[in-house]
Amino acid sequence: MKKEQMDRMHTGEGFIAALDQSGGSTPKALLQYGIKESSYSNDEEMFDLVHQMRSRIVTSPAFDSKHILGAILFENTMNRMIHDQFTADYLWEKKGIVPFLKVDEGLAGLDHGVQLMKPISDLNGLLKRAADKNIFGTKMRSVIKEANPEGIRKVVEQQFDIGKQIVAMGLVPIIEPEVDIHSADKAQSEKMLKEEIVKQLAALDPDAKVMLKLSIPTEDDFYRDLMDDSHIVRVVALSGGYDQREANEKLARNHGLIASFSRALSEGLTAQQTDEEFNAMLSHSIESIYKASIT
Repeated sequence: MKKEQMDRMHTGEGFIAALDQSGGSTPKALLQYGIKESSYSNDEEMFDLVHQMRSRIVTSPAFDSKHILGAILFENTMNRMIHDQFTADYLWEKKGIVPFLKVDEGLAGLDHGVQLMKPISDLNGLLKRAADKNIFGTKMRSVIKEANPEGIRKVVEQQFDIGKQIVAMGLVPIIEPEVDIHSADKAQSEKMLKEEIVKQLAALDPDAKVMLKLSIPTEDDFYRDLMDDSHIVRVVALSGGYDQREANEKLARNHGLIASFSRALSEGLTAQQTDEEFNAMLSHSIESIYKASIT
């Protein structure tokens, strides 16, 4: 299974669906879906509603392996069932879509122009639970707000240090040092970021495999050469706050870069839609993101 999933992630056509909004971002995701905060009174009810939303997306006929290579889950989703199967098993066995797990616990405060990840409590325990649930890889996010050399170096070092721990547990980490799309010196940050990533890739064990999830670069094809590194399974792009149309336009200009969109994927979907309306909207979104990802 692992080899088949690895081959799919490395060479398959399509994109990764990011379905991993967690605690802090869940109310916003539900609001976008047309469910107000007054509709639930505690976290359990909130997570029940978000799982219903994700299940509706995943079980839709539009959500298929022709267009979608992988899906990133939140731990709560990994532990829940879709049609009597754990979510990761449903994704792979019924849909042929590779499951990933978000493992970070949010961002620390701004320091040296960046936000590192907060310490991850019992990461090895989480990785073991992920492996037991047939998860292929992980995802963890940091944010770069300014072109600060020391801050960017710390972000990339932290990402790769934890990435090595994930590789040692037999999983493939998606390393996500996001550059804020509103940053005044975004292009400069991207140059510094790329230099640090190249250094860290050179220091990896020969057999180590990682993925990168990066903001769509200011300069088209800026990350093209990273895709040829022997350690890289795939380079994927986050939508970063761009709406779907703009994200797709920018992505299509970056050859080999594929989407890993969250908000841009679920744009326009609401709880109030009939299944026919919901599936039509999702199908349109998936088709447009897919087209932008196969350039």
